[in-house]
Amino acid sequence: MTIEIKNEFKNELCIICEQAAYKQFNLIFKGGCVASCILSIMLFTLVFTITILCYVLIHTKFFNKSYWKKKNVVQTDYNLMLKFIFGKQSMPEILKDIYDDHPDALYVGTIAGTTPTLILKHPEDIQAVLAGDFQSFHSRGIKFGPHDLLADNLLFMNDVKRWKLLRNKLSPVFTTFKLKYMFKIIEKVARDFVEVVEDDIHLRQNPFNILYTYTTASIGASVFGIDTQNNRNAMDSPFLEMTKKTLEPSLYANIAALIANSSPKLYDFLNIKVFGEHEEFFIGAVRAVLEERKRTTVRTHDFIDLCLGLQLHGYMHDFTTNYSLEPTVEVLAAQAFFFFLAANTMHYTLIELSNNPEVLAKVHEEIDRVFEECNEQFTYDEVEKLQYLDQVINEAMRKYPTIGVIQRLCTKNTVLPSGVAIDKDDIVMISPFALHRDEKYFPEPDKYDPERFSPENVSKIPKYVYGFARLQVKAGLAWLLRRFTLGEQNCTPKFERSPFGLRSPTDRYELKLRD
Repeated sequence: MTIEIKNEFKNELCIICEQAAYKQFNLIFKGGCVASCILSIMLFTLVFTITILCYVLIHTKFFNKSYWKKKNVVQTDYNLMLKFIFGKQSMPEILKDIYDDHPDALYVGTIAGTTPTLILKHPEDIQAVLAGDFQSFHSRGIKFGPHDLLADNLLFMNDVKRWKLLRNKLSPVFTTFKLKYMFKIIEKVARDFVEVVEDDIHLRQNPFNILYTYTTASIGASVFGIDTQNNRNAMDSPFLEMTKKTLEPSLYANIAALIANSSPKLYDFLNIKVFGEHEEFFIGAVRAVLEERKRTTVRTHDFIDLCLGLQLHGYMHDFTTNYSLEPTVEVLAAQAFFFFLAANTMHYTLIELSNNPEVLAKVHEEIDRVFEECNEQFTYDEVEKLQYLDQVINEAMRKYPTIGVIQRLCTKNTVLPSGVAIDKDDIVMISPFALHRDEKYFPEPDKYDPERFSPENVSKIPKYVYGFARLQVKAGLAWLLRRFTLGEQNCTPKFERSPFGLRSPTDRYELKLRD
């Protein structure tokens, strides 16, 4: 939200209030003294938030206090959303604590906001929710209004018909041919990225930020076709600040999550937007790239080319469901947003390599061998030869999954394989973070051991707890560890209070040029 203030006087209090408003509420004020306006808005927000919290507390105490106990399901004695709002843990950490506190239970009941929620632990139940009984659990249970142009169009938040249509239309961008083409661009950005880091020792002092710089630059070049003529400009992606600000946890985001979960109608009435000011920028950036590409005849086989093709053919249609959707800029921009989640995987991989020098030495050995064999001409075929690096990345993704919480809404009464009955409008949650740290599936789960993902062991891992690294992660790490090594340390990440993922941007590791 942008608010115009005509008063031209500005004092120190105004500046402090402006900074607080932007950080906590994503508000931008233009003009002069804004202290009184800011304080009024903050007071209104405080009163409004207290009202919402009281509503949730009353609903929990009098209506849902024994919801799961009546079904003979063990139930937590606190509201999940309130524990998150007022606590210091991320949501994945809270779910893991619940998971660990009930080792013999197949599931644990709780209340999230005002909604009965069941946390699943049993493998067959998880398989049923994610695949076998998909028709009963196709909804994510988070509803955004049509005014929230980015959030409402996100692929993984959509209703089943829209989700199925978008998935089918977007999958051609990930064919082997197009991935090979895009890898050439990703590899160039990775090479440029390492050269920039080599030349500027100050960049190495904040490694989390430079990884975001690399991933946004590679996405800007390979997905959006943004030109990168020199190394420094290649790192100056227009999406960088937007990505960092959007993914940072904030009071505004936490309150928005509580309201969306507790009362979707109220969320829509208040005209709340998940991405705030960044929505307008992101949609505008995608629109500008689309218009620029229309004026050229160059085909780059990237995401933007696919978007142009969809717009050229008009409405998208799924004949199996008879569902149609217009490929507007807003719809297409929302699908592009999820490309920006790879920096965390690189970050945690580097933390674990700095904690495990013997693993780091093996990674260096493999990377050096592959680069020497190809005379530094690192192609898509070469990246496939980095099998141990794959294991290293997959083990980091096991310990620190990109998506820490999976949520589904039950759309019709059903019974899971374990025998528990789920009523329509109940929520089920799955915690990849807890599953990945369960010793039943991963002995010594807190130990970082890439051998878990060796060819002979990977087939033993349940598929619902297994993930694969992205090309941009491998390219970035390969070039980075070709030129740099890591100082040895013993770091345990300290996670931010994030509602869905795991973030620890304050954790550090020392990047050292190799001899």
